[in-house]
Amino acid sequence: MITLSVVSHGHGSMVDDLMRDLARCSEVTRVVLTINVPEQGPAVPASLSDRTVVLRNAKPKGFGANHNAAFAHCETSHYCVLNPDVRFSDNPFPALLACLKDGAAMCAPAVTNPTGEIEDSARYFPGFVGLLAKSLGVADGRYWYAKGDPPFHPEWVAGMFMLFSSADYAALGGFDEKYFLYYEDVDLCVRLWRSGRKILLCPQATAVHAAQRASHRQFRHLAWHQASMVRYFVRHWGRLPATEGQR
Repeated sequence: MITLSVVSHGHGSMVDDLMRDLARCSEVTRVVLTINVPEQGPAVPASLSDRTVVLRNAKPKGFGANHNAAFAHCETSHYCVLNPDVRFSDNPFPALLACLKDGAAMCAPAVTNPTGEIEDSARYFPGFVGLLAKSLGVADGRYWYAKGDPPFHPEWVAGMFMLFSSADYAALGGFDEKYFLYYEDVDLCVRLWRSGRKILLCPQATAVHAAQRASHRQFRHLAWHQASMVRYFVRHWGRLPATEGQR
């Protein structure tokens, strides 16, 4: 039913923890784990071993390239992109699959930090005014909602947890691999809305994310972030699609 893609960049024990969570989700019929940098193999639970494909890259690939390559192993009706630092105590997939039946091409759960606070994983499309407001601490462009609220249509959701109809992912061509890291999720959501498809945020499903915020600490990640932001604005500024994302 679901092929799930996870990419490890030396995440080690985080991947081991996530694999134990996934072993309890019967909807996940295949896990494609991409080892992007040299590291020890994952500890795959016995109940998940026959559902797991491990890919090892000769050299590191970008976020989109890795998940597009994993999609080549997808033979299921749904495809899920998941960060290795995501955890869940309750299975989120039944609620997410139910949301997709409402005609959306992609959906995502409510994402919390480890203390239970809702993260800013569902946002309005970035704009110059919004980026200025964020830099000044006035607003960060997020949608405000609570766990258990009715599903709604955000403009974009972060790539830490995305569940797609496989047919729609293929029709979009997956992620734009010219974004090495950052903004490829925003770009995909712009293209999804522009194609006439819809995104849903399903607060009935939850996941926990321990954000790394590497672009705040490492120069290389900051450079990738800025380069991707420039590419996004050059490509989409002034040409953003109409959405059902207003609340």
